[in-house]
Amino acid sequence: MEIAEGKNPVISKNVPVLAVLAERFMSFLENARLAEESKRYLRNGWRLLQRSAIVKARIDRITAEDINALVFPGGPYNHNCALKTLRRMLHQAQYWGFFTRVPKISLMKEPGRTLRLDDEAEAKLLSSYRRLLDNGDWNHRQYQLMHDVTIMVRDTGMRNRKELLAVRIEDLDFKNGMVFIPDSKTAAGRRYVPMTDRVWELLLARRGERKEGWLFEASSTSGHLTTVDKKFRQARRLAGLSEKLVLYCGRHDYGTRVLQKTGNLAVVMRVMGHSDPKIAMRYQHPELDQVRQVLNAGNTEAIECSNFTAHFTAQSKNLNSVSD
Repeated sequence: MEIAEGKNPVISKNVPVLAVLAERFMSFLENARLAEESKRYLRNGWRLLQRSAIVKARIDRITAEDINALVFPGGPYNHNCALKTLRRMLHQAQYWGFFTRVPKISLMKEPGRTLRLDDEAEAKLLSSYRRLLDNGDWNHRQYQLMHDVTIMVRDTGMRNRKELLAVRIEDLDFKNGMVFIPDSKTAAGRRYVPMTDRVWELLLARRGERKEGWLFEASSTSGHLTTVDKKFRQARRLAGLSEKLVLYCGRHDYGTRVLQKTGNLAVVMRVMGHSDPKIAMRYQHPELDQVRQVLNAGNTEAIECSNFTAHFTAQSKNLNSVSD
């Protein structure tokens, strides 16, 4: 009868409101076997949910209509972050025996990133880093950090937090010019990434005489840096670049350039740690100028061919006239 009326059959007599469930869920999250990036995502989702009235609702009375009516600041990414967190919390509550059925949660479509951290953006950023150093806003260590991270994300395509900032010195193979990534989002993410000449040089300088440890060490729980976003935003603003440009756009630029130069999607998937071609293609940003060049080249060939045909026809007529 309860199901027919759209109610959620309750197993537990003490069903909490969402805010109370969140306390248990966040405690559970601390010890869960999840990547730190996933934990950070869920914490951010709860931060967004906390601002809504749904936190006062008993979890067995939350309906799909209630969820669809939620509005969050920011774009689709924030909206989906909050709803995915809510879904994860409700499924965990279901596992804990508070009710039997989780309402359907519909997500918004997230537009893919269209910006690339290309040569022009890199030049502007490096220039802004230098200005921040010269103006005394940054010290030399901060300047060098942002310089190295920007070049590495463009020349290796590594994910910012999980891979690039978590590089260990033991995983640098200078003899073969490779960086080994032992821990990633997927099994395909365990891979070797080739060093470009400038990456080889900056890694050698950053390593110094050290034989082991984090490349980007820091006094944090993990022992290494986990973000440089604040410094990046400061430099991006000074450089006059779009707020939509994030450091991760360097990974998109990397995938685009590798495919353009090699024409080999399998190679792109291997160096970027992808197992699904559809995912790999999200990182591709074909240049419209390339299309223009191809068409112009084809048009030029057609004109040259047409001119040759006309010239040959005219010559044939002249020869025929002489023969007559």
